Parts: sequence; C-alpha cells; structure tokens
Amino acid sequence: MTKLAYPFAQAPAEGEAIEVAQGVLWMRLPLPMALDHVNVYALDDGDSWTIIDTGFTSKRSRSIWRALRDGPLVGKPVKRVIVTHHHPDHVGLAGWFQSEFGAELICTRTTWLFSRMLQLDAQDRPTAQTVDFWHRAGMASDILEQRRNERPFNYADCVAPMPLGYTRIQQGGSIIMGGRTWDIHIGNGHSPEHATFWSRDDNLVISGDQIIASISSNIGVYATEPEADPVADWLEACERLGALARDDHFVLGGHKLPFTGLPVRMRQLIENHHGALRRLEAHLSEPRTAAQCFMPLFKRQIVGGEYGLALVEALSHCLHLWHHGRATRTMSKDGQWLFQRVTDTA
Repeated sequence: MTKLAYPFAQAPAEGEAIEVAQGVLWMRLPLPMALDHVNVYALDDGDSWTIIDTGFTSKRSRSIWRALRDGPLVGKPVKRVIVTHHHPDHVGLAGWFQSEFGAELICTRTTWLFSRMLQLDAQDRPTAQTVDFWHRAGMASDILEQRRNERPFNYADCVAPMPLGYTRIQQGGSIIMGGRTWDIHIGNGHSPEHATFWSRDDNLVISGDQIIASISSNIGVYATEPEADPVADWLEACERLGALARDDHFVLGGHKLPFTGLPVRMRQLIENHHGALRRLEAHLSEPRTAAQCFMPLFKRQIVGGEYGLALVEALSHCLHLWHHGRATRTMSKDGQWLFQRVTDTA
C-alpha cells in the first residue's frame, strides 16, 4: 500500500513562495487560531496570475499579499481569484482583489451566495435562534450563558466586502490556468459545493479543504440548517473523488503540506468517519446530547476555542445516525435533543 509522502517538508516563509510545479507557486497566510495558516496558490497564466484562495482580510494579510505581489508575483497582475469554498480563510480577501486590482472572481454559485449572505448577517449578540440551537445541542450552561452575552463571530469581521458579480464554475466543467486544463469536481460536507481541480496534463490536484493530508476537515451542522446531514454529503463526495485518485497525484491542499498517496488518504478520510460513527453508536447506549459525545468522536477532552467546532461536528454525526435510522431523537424536559442508538431486537 502506498503511503502518504511529502515532497516539500518545509512550508514557505511569510511573504515568500515555493514553486511546487512548473508555473505553480505555493504560499501561506497566517490565521489567528489553532490552525494557524491557510495555503494559497498562484498559477502563471503567461501575462498574469490566477490565485487560488486568499486568507482572512486583515492589515497583516494585505501587507503579506503586497509583499508577494512585489516579490514572487512581481511583473504580472493578478487577473483572476478562484475561491474553493466560502469559509473566511479562503474567501476573505477575494473582494479586495476585485475592488483594488480589478480581478475576476471565480467560484461555485453556492460559494458566492453564502459569502454574500453571511456578510450581511452581522450581529452584536447571537440571535435567539442560534442560542436555542446551541441549547438544543446540549451546550454546557456556563458556556451558553457566556456566549449569549458576548459578540459572536461575524463573517464580515474577516471577509472583505464583495462587489456584485462573479464567474460560476460547476461540476463537470473545466478551466485553463497555469498552462494546464483542469477538470472541476465538486465536494461537499465541509462546505457546500466546494470546488476541487484535477489537471488533465500532469498529476496535480488542487483540493482546498476537501482533501487535506493530516487532518480531517470539520463537518458541522449550524442553526442555518439545523437538521442537515453533512456527514452523508462528505462520505458521498469522498467516495466519488476517491474513484479519481491515483498514487502519483500531487495534492495541493488548503492546509498542512502538499502530498502524494491520494488513494490512501481518501480511504482514510472515509474510514475516519465510519469509525467515528461506530464509536458514537456504541456510546449512545443511553440517551445523550451531542455535547455529551465529544470523547468517542475526538478521543480527547475539548476545551477553550475548540468547543464550538466540536459541538457542531458532534451534532452532525448524531444527526447522521438519526437520519439513517441508527439512532432515535427525543426532546428532554429541559429542551435538549437526546440521541440513543436503535437496538436490533430481531
């Protein structure tokens, strides 16, 4: 069995780039969180650059991009910005490139609609619907009370305003960039209608957060769609994309290091969640809230800033079991959803 390998053991330094293939530059932007970076890429189109993903909007990020434009990207304008999905670390400066440099924004329709919608949804305190959603998921009372009375994360805080207009890409399409023709394959689960790019001309795959080497992307359910089943979406996408995987594929992901060994990684991503679902099902021998399911899913204590992401991922796995008839869901007297596995009595 082919193992994962990392042709480039060191990431590029701030403001610098590494050429990972002819005409393809790998760069990094910092993030103010535990996952402290996002990978971005620039593809040489001859007279200009196409960049893929952008990092958060911030003074530091804009300064780094100016250094990149004056350094590795010098002499050619950025004419196109491709965004793999709508999360802030990937779309954060897309609007800045549009407004300041006249770049064309290219993304899926869902990515653009989510980005524009979430920019308008700024709040000083969480909405009643969000607080109710957290409570029903079993959020600890002290954490709930704290969050109820503080300014929540607002998308607009780290995503620059996006002017009207974009160019749509979709499943089955293709795009020319960096001297190559790339087939577009859409993933789901981590983010709806997440774009990945597979070169017809060599072994490159640009995968965003749909495929990452050493971590599994967060799969969460939120108050916007409180009964969604993103785990099913994720597993379907992994099976479909896994059928395209070759041992020689060189995968440029949204975080961590570029790697080879894609068939192995796709099997890992699938089995990681099937294994988590089996552990969760065993844990649900008694009725439990999603917040009471962290240990079987993550195999460690969850503290601090990890709590919110852990809660939405735990809920997504509980809901998957419920949607597929492997668990029941009932409301407790204090208004929290309780999940319990279905016992086969046949």
